[in-house]
Amino acid sequence: MSKVQTSLRLDEDKFAEAKEILKSLGLNFTEAVNIFTSMVVANKGLPFDVKLPTKEFKNSIEELENKNGKSFKTTDELLDFLQNSYMSQHFIESFNQGKYSQA
Repeated sequence: MSKVQTSLRLDEDKFAEAKEILKSLGLNFTEAVNIFTSMVVANKGLPFDVKLPTKEFKNSIEELENKNGKSFKTTDELLDFLQNSYMSQHFIESFNQGKYSQA
């Protein structure tokens, strides 16, 4: 397989940080770019989802930034909230209607 040389313009700080992270993984930057390129070819696209954030997600981030998010004193409180939340109830109803299958 023949190789081609290319050049990239990257943010200097991010490039340095990426190289350090890759080094800790036993990779150099060129190897990482080759892995990424192979994954693009294998996936016929980016090897991860690229999506615009939903309105719900944006609202959640804004809520957290404004410190209006729900907080819990214990994990039991959190688990109780999750078990009784709308989404949990919606999932249970959908599951019972056969919309989801057990793995």
